Amino acid sequence: MFNADGSAGLHMAAIRGSQGELGLKASPAGDYFGVIYIGDTSTFRRLVEADDAGITLDPDDAFASSLFSAVSQSRSPIKVLVGAKKFIEGWSSWRVSNMGLLNIGRGEGSEIIQLFGRGVRLRGRDFSLRRSTALDGERPPHLRFLETLEIFAVRANYMAQFREYLEREGVEPEGSVELALPIRRNQDFLGKGLLTLRLPAGKESSFVDDCTFVLAPHEAASVAVDLSLQVESLSSSQRGLRTAAAQAGATRRLNGKLLDLLDWQGIYLELLEYAETKGYTNLVIPRAGLRAILDADDPPLYRLTAPEAVVDPQRFSDLEQMRGAVLAILRAYVDRFYRVQHQRWDSEHMVYQRLSADDLNLRDYTVKVSRSDSALVREIARLIREGRRVYEEELGRPLPNIHFDRHLYQPLLVEAGENVRSEPPGLKPSERDFVKKLRDYVRAEADRSLADSQVFLLRNLSQGKGVGFFRNHGFSPDFILWVKTGAVQRIVLIEPHGMLHEPAYGHSDRLRLHERLAELERRLKRPRGLTVRLDAYTVSATPFQELRLRFGEGDWDRGRFATAHILFEEDEYVAALFSTAPSEK
Repeated sequence: MFNADGSAGLHMAAIRGSQGELGLKASPAGDYFGVIYIGDTSTFRRLVEADDAGITLDPDDAFASSLFSAVSQSRSPIKVLVGAKKFIEGWSSWRVSNMGLLNIGRGEGSEIIQLFGRGVRLRGRDFSLRRSTALDGERPPHLRFLETLEIFAVRANYMAQFREYLEREGVEPEGSVELALPIRRNQDFLGKGLLTLRLPAGKESSFVDDCTFVLAPHEAASVAVDLSLQVESLSSSQRGLRTAAAQAGATRRLNGKLLDLLDWQGIYLELLEYAETKGYTNLVIPRAGLRAILDADDPPLYRLTAPEAVVDPQRFSDLEQMRGAVLAILRAYVDRFYRVQHQRWDSEHMVYQRLSADDLNLRDYTVKVSRSDSALVREIARLIREGRRVYEEELGRPLPNIHFDRHLYQPLLVEAGENVRSEPPGLKPSERDFVKKLRDYVRAEADRSLADSQVFLLRNLSQGKGVGFFRNHGFSPDFILWVKTGAVQRIVLIEPHGMLHEPAYGHSDRLRLHERLAELERRLKRPRGLTVRLDAYTVSATPFQELRLRFGEGDWDRGRFATAHILFEEDEYVAALFSTAPSEK
């Protein structure tokens, strides 16, 4: 053990018991590098005595309190812990970055997995419990190395099995080779005065820093919670496949008289903890206001689908299920209420900004290729060095892209499989298909319906880089489409994705974005002499026949979906994106 300046930092140690602590006494400078906890004390004693490193072993007990409680403190001087099975359970720390295993993990078992679990815990910025790559905004350089758990092992046979497991799951234990792929911006397009929606510089974090609000009943924050058991079946018949669904539960309100029997102090504390983990630091939650949310009936603020025993328990033992339902409703309401407040704040502060070459959406690629496939690494590196093909042609393997000359930069990469990834990530299949259909439509209509218009497309990035809404919930539409016709500029935000897990229309901020944009359009100040129209569409990869069963009472037809700006990938939908003439809206 050494001090920060390299001098010996251990002047005294004491060992107690077969599982005892090795206490450390600091140097005169008051600084030491670590604390040791060991299992086989006799072996350790022999090693220290044989080494003759100037460490004195004192046979007397000389302990202070356990240092485990201090290791997670931000100013803790402890840098290293060496120990035995004490580390597997019974303690927790946010600061684990390296693990060295000696004769631990020689066989597969739950203990080694539990030990790894101690190392992947991360407090994250503002107690987000997430690594920086999942958060918006800029990050300090090389932070990812501090957030990466390094595991070293000696005679730990299970490590080989664990590595094989990671490889089967698509994780590359040997890491990746990173190759830079700069994008080529279309400077002519960037000179067309295309507008985007952005918060002014310096306003990105102001919502949390400057805005505090109180949780209260609000019609716009109403939620739907489904706690029912659902069973779906698929069977064959003479007419083909037949589907059936059953649901164990009905939509109803909780028995208000029985709510008085619940532990509201405990519910309140759990809700505070939930808000803290979600990062809602500027939300005040009054304990007295929780019942008001559940009791509101004009209009009701929640819709619960659950079994009878949950909404109207007949036994005291069932009250725990009711308590769980209450927490589920309140957590969903807190999320929704926070989103509503965030939307309003964004709407009040967003402005039009002209797209420029330094826009965060115009970001170079980093291509990550599996280090174990050296031939693939060389092939992609050669393709990037060559330059021309990747920017001017549409390629398949090894670096697939889709070439659309109306996109604001090239190349536009597509997902390439497990061995080749990129940052920003390549287009998913639904996104690739959208670009292809749009390209085909624009080419076909260039001399007809689009003869007097100019069309531009931009892939919109997430994680705070692109045009985003409700930033704490990570929603950034996948594409921005511009249609310029004379002095009219129409901006359409488009999101192609599956809809199986999408909430009902009335509770989905994503699906109702076109309504929010209509409000923004009326409020925003547009540049002089220019008319700006805002719109948004969702392109569902989930087929119409499947999705209609999940909306309303199963009575949504294509016309109603179209009115809600939900189109279907299976249809010839692209014309609908251009169908609203700016002068008619």
